[in-house]
Amino acid sequence: MKTFPNGFLWGASTAPHQTEGNNVNSDFWANEGRSPGMEFSGDATDSYHRYREDMQLLADAGLNSYRFGIEWARIEPRPGMISRAELAHYRRMIDTALEFGLTPVVTLHHFTNPKWFADEGGWLGAGAVDRFRSYVSAATDILEGVPWVCTINEPNMFAMMTGMARLLSDPEARKKWTSPTVEGERRQLPAPDPEIGRILIDAHHAVRDIVRENTGAKVGWTVANRAFEVRPGAEEKAAELSYVWEDLYLEAARGDDFVGVQSYSAQWVNTDGIEPYPPHPDNTLVGTAYRPDALGIATRHAWEVTGGVPILVTENGIATGDDTRRIAYTDAALRALADAMNQGIDVRGYLHWSLLDNFEWGHWEPTFGLIAVDRETFERTPKPSLSWLGEVARRNGLE
Repeated sequence: MKTFPNGFLWGASTAPHQTEGNNVNSDFWANEGRSPGMEFSGDATDSYHRYREDMQLLADAGLNSYRFGIEWARIEPRPGMISRAELAHYRRMIDTALEFGLTPVVTLHHFTNPKWFADEGGWLGAGAVDRFRSYVSAATDILEGVPWVCTINEPNMFAMMTGMARLLSDPEARKKWTSPTVEGERRQLPAPDPEIGRILIDAHHAVRDIVRENTGAKVGWTVANRAFEVRPGAEEKAAELSYVWEDLYLEAARGDDFVGVQSYSAQWVNTDGIEPYPPHPDNTLVGTAYRPDALGIATRHAWEVTGGVPILVTENGIATGDDTRRIAYTDAALRALADAMNQGIDVRGYLHWSLLDNFEWGHWEPTFGLIAVDRETFERTPKPSLSWLGEVARRNGLE
């Protein structure tokens, strides 16, 4: 038996835009469908109304934690106009999680912005950090009893997405845009712009202090971990890419209470750069390699670069229509995580991506969920992987 520490968090994660539905005031909603092949979120999984059912399924399975986000565009639909009704809605979500014995892990920003913020220039606008600080000041009013707060989800990926958003102003360039969550046979994603990254770092540090002042929560942010592996002779190139893609953001977490590790697959780096994934029968529905060991690689790297900041695995999973493969992947990922922990790395919990099959930022085909959702009726159907992970949580270990 591979056992985990007492108090270890076992759960699953979601994001508001991917599950709530009808986030009509957000910039992502406004941009849906503008690029070829991009689908609409619409009602999503209607979790705005069905969050209680979602949480009950999670808790009944034996899991003890739920990571979800609050939507800035709902809370502040116009500049300076704070919706008390929406704050109350998210407070009810927190209370529901606590009622079911689920430790809430709340994300303040998960890729989407209010449309008015985007119209002001977004994160490249002169007042971006002040705007974000104002929103977080309002949001912390409802966070009593929340022990974990993530300020910004995957700032490295978000910096890349912010750079890509510039393409939307160019009709010809817009035709070449593809969702960052669907890889497959297409061009490599551009590296995130460090200048945009530094703006997000400033925003993170600014609101980190607000969360600490106004709540008793541990505060950090989550980083998309690429789990780079290095071909012989490519050490210098790997160090360069690692800094641009991850280390800039991991270094910024050195003063945090935790850092969220988000890992799905690994990538090789050669002297020319990141190697594209070749087509292979084992590749996932988003074109990535089947690499559950990536979680161990990512955990070790985050621990090393942050200088020993405690780790919370805030996302790990696989896009597959074969749930037996999801179980096998998760089992292997957890064993890799346990091996890293046995080397002295402080990991506080594991939150699977995702609780639900949901809207994957422009596409519905990739299925990451522990629970299937009928898009017409919204009926939830738990998969065997949910009960399997629940049993792991009840044992607090792997057989």
